[in-house]
Amino acid sequence: MTARVKAEALSAGFTLCRVCAPGAVDISEGLRGYLDAGYHGSMGWMEERVAWRSSPAALWPEARSVIVLGEAYTPDHDPLEVLDHPDRAAISVYAQNRDYHDVVKKRLKRLARWLVAEAGGEVKVFVDTAPVPEKALGQAAGLGWQGKHTNLVSREMGSWFFIGSVFATVALEPDAAEVDHCGSCRACLDVCPTDAFPAPYQLDARRCISYLTIEHAGPVDAALRPLMGNRIYGCDDCLAVCPWNKFAQAATEVKYHARDDLRAPALAELAVLDDAAFRAKFSGSPIKRIRRGRFVRNVLYAIGNSGVPALREVARGLCEDADPVVADAARWAVSQTGAKRG
Repeated sequence: MTARVKAEALSAGFTLCRVCAPGAVDISEGLRGYLDAGYHGSMGWMEERVAWRSSPAALWPEARSVIVLGEAYTPDHDPLEVLDHPDRAAISVYAQNRDYHDVVKKRLKRLARWLVAEAGGEVKVFVDTAPVPEKALGQAAGLGWQGKHTNLVSREMGSWFFIGSVFATVALEPDAAEVDHCGSCRACLDVCPTDAFPAPYQLDARRCISYLTIEHAGPVDAALRPLMGNRIYGCDDCLAVCPWNKFAQAATEVKYHARDDLRAPALAELAVLDDAAFRAKFSGSPIKRIRRGRFVRNVLYAIGNSGVPALREVARGLCEDADPVVADAARWAVSQTGAKRG
């Protein structure tokens, strides 16, 4: 049955499938240390249901197996090239088209329905929306290992893949856990623009650009704004430099292929989006969830960092925006571009 599950997973569109037991993971000590250090920033939801987040066995005691799936979204272009064009916006690869949650969940449900039909029992599916330690499960199942940048790395998929899981009451044969293959490499640590890694395998979200542009509400600390460059939604630097990406597989799902208008969009065009235009442009995209205010705030920080005098007037037009955070970002951008102009 385990072999059949893996074959069906590939048929459903997943790139890789591995299995572990729910009890194979217990990250309670590491998670508590992470929370006590305050590395989670304002993500208070991480402190909720810590027992579930620490151990999959506690999340659903009836489960006997966890099927962990990887789905490649490898870019067909160099995601760091846009950083050399300060008048353009850098958007994380995973957000350049459709929301992966929707795509992956459909595949998970297809696999889950098949498993119930073939073997009976009960199932639950998860993709980054519940207190499930997916990266730890991925390592326990042999999908990959948590690299020094804390993301999962795979010898078959590099760093560019999504993780989903199917919890099942059916007993399946577990795979061997993966071991660390980072060696002495520090590429992901050294490339971080904001020095968000206090040590290898530790991430301080409060300095991470992905956190700052997506999760953090309100103004970003003035000392961090210049370090964000033109990254307006997420950051791919630590993923993109991983040497294991030479083994990455191409993304076969067309919904992961970058939209032409999101590969390197002009900051001037993004800054003037009102709420209706923002929602229309990013319909079906994960970007939509941060809403117009936070998005335009990020764009204005990028304008301030651009050194492009022509963008100063774009920022000036938002200095009295109804959203006080946007207005603050606009005034900062005006001051920055003015200083660089002179």
